[in-house]
Amino acid sequence: MKKIINKTEDIVSEMIAGLVKTNPKLVKQIEGTTAVVRNDVKFSQTKQVGVVSGGGSGHEPLHAGYVGDGMLSAAVAGEVFTSPTPDQIYEAIKAVDQGLGVLLIVKNYSGDVMNFDMAKEMAEADDIKIETIVVDDDISVENSEFTQGKRGVAGTVLVEKIVGAAARSGMNLADLAALGQKVIDNTKTIGIALQAATVPAVGHPSFELKDDEVEYGIGIHNERGYSVEKIKPSKELAHQLIEKIIQEFSDQTGKFVVLVNGMGGTPLMEQYIFANDVLNELADKKIQVAFSKVGNKVTSLDMQGVSLTIMKAEDSWIDMLEEPVNTIGW
Repeated sequence: MKKIINKTEDIVSEMIAGLVKTNPKLVKQIEGTTAVVRNDVKFSQTKQVGVVSGGGSGHEPLHAGYVGDGMLSAAVAGEVFTSPTPDQIYEAIKAVDQGLGVLLIVKNYSGDVMNFDMAKEMAEADDIKIETIVVDDDISVENSEFTQGKRGVAGTVLVEKIVGAAARSGMNLADLAALGQKVIDNTKTIGIALQAATVPAVGHPSFELKDDEVEYGIGIHNERGYSVEKIKPSKELAHQLIEKIIQEFSDQTGKFVVLVNGMGGTPLMEQYIFANDVLNELADKKIQVAFSKVGNKVTSLDMQGVSLTIMKAEDSWIDMLEEPVNTIGW
C-alpha cells in the first residue's frame, strides 16, 4: 500500500486541518472536533435553518466539501468509513443553530443513524428544534453489513444541494424536511467497481476482482454488490444500470437529473465517456434530462468505478441545482 499520509491514526485530523487552512474564507474547524462550519461573512449576517450532515471520512468531497453558502451549514467527519460521534455532531448542531432549528441529513448506515439520533436528543434537551431526513438512494441491495434497508450513497449530494438552496431562500424547518424527503424518494443510484478501495488501516483492497471483472451494486464502504460479471464496454455498462434504475420510476415523463459520480480512482476521462453513453441512451428513450453533473462527488477512497444517480425532478429542484454556491467541492 502506498499512501501520502503520516500516521494512520492522524489521517482525519490532518485532513481536516489541511482543508480548513487552504479554505479559511469558507470554513473553520469547531475546536476539539473534526467538524467544520461555515466561515463566510454572509452566514453571520442572515438567519436560516441550519443544515448539518456528516459521516465517515474517505468520501471526500462529501461532506466537508459542501459546507458553504447555498449548501451545508456544517459537516462532521468520523474516522475512515466510521460514523462521527454524537458529541461532535452535537457541537456542530449548536454551532449552526440560529434559533430557526437544524435539519440533519443522514446517510442510511446503522452507525450514522444511531449517532445522529443521539445528538438530536442532546440538542433537543437544549430546546433546539431538530428534524432528520435519512438518505437511502441505493437500489442495489436491500440490506448490507453496514445498514438496515437501502444505503445512502451518491444521491446524498443532490439532496444537500437542493435542501441547501431551499434553506438559503428562507424555508422553515418542517417544510425543509418534507422537501428533503421528497427529493430522497425520487432519487435512485447504483454503483459499480472495477477495483475495491484500500482502507489505510487495512493496507490492501477489501475484496478482489479479476482484471476482466466488474462488480455491480457496490456500496461506498467497500460493501459487496449483487453481481460480478465480465467487464463490458461503457455503452453496455450504462445500458445495464439505466435499465435497472429507470424501472424504479412508474412515470418516466417530466424532467430528470443525472449524476455520474467517480468513486475516487477513476479518471474523469472515463467518467465523461460513461456520462456520454448514459445521456445518449436516455435521449433515445425520450427521457428528458434537465440537469446533469459529472465528477468525484461522493467517493470511496481509491475505489475504481462509477455510480449512476437518476432523479425525477420538479422544476423548482432544477432551479435549486443550478443556483451558484460557494463551497469547496460542488
